[in-house]
Amino acid sequence: MTKETLIISVKGNPLAGQAQALTEPRWVRWTLITVALLFIALFLLVPLAEVFASALDKGIGYYFDAIREPDALSAVKLTLIAAFFSVVFNSAFGLASAWAIAKFNFPGKNLLITLIDLPFTVSPVVSGLIYVLLFGLQGLLGPWLQAHNLHVIFALPGIVLATIFVTFPFISRELIPLMQEQGSEEEEAAMVLGAGGWQIFWKVTLPNIQWGLLYGVILCNARAMGEFGAVSVVSGHIRGLTNTLPLHVEILYNEYNFTAAFAVASLLTFLAVLTLIAKTVVGMKYEKSRQTPAARLESETA
Repeated sequence: MTKETLIISVKGNPLAGQAQALTEPRWVRWTLITVALLFIALFLLVPLAEVFASALDKGIGYYFDAIREPDALSAVKLTLIAAFFSVVFNSAFGLASAWAIAKFNFPGKNLLITLIDLPFTVSPVVSGLIYVLLFGLQGLLGPWLQAHNLHVIFALPGIVLATIFVTFPFISRELIPLMQEQGSEEEEAAMVLGAGGWQIFWKVTLPNIQWGLLYGVILCNARAMGEFGAVSVVSGHIRGLTNTLPLHVEILYNEYNFTAAFAVASLLTFLAVLTLIAKTVVGMKYEKSRQTPAARLESETA
């Protein structure tokens, strides 16, 4: 196609020029697709297959024995407890902080936004060390805690606190832009009609952000279950008491019990696959909920 023909086609049909600009030669498209598939296979599918193959290396009986072993069950229980408290606390904090930031102007608003992003900039190991310096035996509050027979470091409270710290931005960062896009017109209309604060939250705000909240909860839960650095510092690695699943995998691997290590790691891998599926499904609902009614109708009828 000559330059003059392209100009004429663009003048006659504006979309024709756009199509020409966005259409790549067939060999370029197939090359990019092949590179992407090879990358996914090399860094995702092959390690995933290796985990399950190594876990089943000594047979299905040994696999289930490694999972049912008391220390492994204790690690599963502790991981679920830490993830549960992390999701509950961060859901409450995320809703409150997002509502305050998106709906109101107040002194210190920018500081609050900065503090929400703090765990993204601090290494998990450093955050765990901070808790040791605060609640450890030689820490700032250590003597007082010891005098009252309260245990934070090398105990469940320290693991929960460390997990909450590294995961609390996830829900807030999903809800803040979503609530800012939605504005406050619907809440103001409900207030004019006589609705109270809780009525506005349950009947107006929460239904509008439910998919964004669920999306953030999934990310928060996945991060909590896989956390290693901060929990490793505050746990003390007490086998059967303060080891989460990632820490238990490390112990088994360091003991050269590779098959058992991969068997326990397969639980985390299975949870990761479920999280990925849930994230994809909820992400589609989430993106659909952020569309305008006209755009949503257009996508449904396309």
